Amino acid sequence: MKLRLHFVVDPMGWFCISMVLFVWLYNSFLIPKLVLLPHYAEGHIPAAFVVFYYLASLLCVSALFRASTADPGKLAQDPKIPLAERDNWELCNKCNIMRPKRSHHCSRCGHCVRRMDHHCPWINNCVGEDNHWLFLQLCFYTQVLSLYTLVLDFCQYYYFQPLSSVDRADIEVRHELALLRGSCFMGLIMFGGMSSLFYTQVEGILADATTIEKMSHLLEDIGPRRSWQQAMAEVFGTRWKILWFLPFRSRQPLRLNLTSRSHV
Repeated sequence: MKLRLHFVVDPMGWFCISMVLFVWLYNSFLIPKLVLLPHYAEGHIPAAFVVFYYLASLLCVSALFRASTADPGKLAQDPKIPLAERDNWELCNKCNIMRPKRSHHCSRCGHCVRRMDHHCPWINNCVGEDNHWLFLQLCFYTQVLSLYTLVLDFCQYYYFQPLSSVDRADIEVRHELALLRGSCFMGLIMFGGMSSLFYTQVEGILADATTIEKMSHLLEDIGPRRSWQQAMAEVFGTRWKILWFLPFRSRQPLRLNLTSRSHV
């Protein structure tokens, strides 16, 4: 299945995603430069510590790129509606196109999105049916990378052995304390924010309720409760749990979710 790139023209979104990229670049350059590589060169830590950090960093930025450029589920101007599903479609009073129930019109993007959860300025994109799984991966890998960064910052001062072969003339070494304090601050903000967001997203998936539905109190007619495996499999498009952690793939709907729940 060919991957389609989706870009939103929004200066505020560009600014927000630039801030996220700055935090990622700051820590992805600083931590290996000041902590991991010097201690590995002197034999204080195994190579696995370095490999794991770069792997977490790669998965984090990959999920960010995919979530921000993936089509969230934009509806076509003239959608083809199967005859058996006509009762589950309605007319949008903003863009005047037919859309499935539980779709929502995004004022930022200017179009309707299938099963839209919310518009996220930090990825400059809507979170909808087709990229919700990537947004979950982004939240998860940001937590992993932020927590690992905080652990390494702590170990640099309270656990790792002092370095014997460092160039004190390097600007990073001379300002190490200030740089690592900045890393700790950003790590705490990212870990705390993403942990809260990840929890609310998983809670919504298990309850089969989008953020918009919860905020609008449109939770009537929920229907039978699903197991957590089925709920997550529908979001990620596969029952293979190992694939839930891979952003380097395409997603296909596991099954059509036709529900009579109220919608926005």
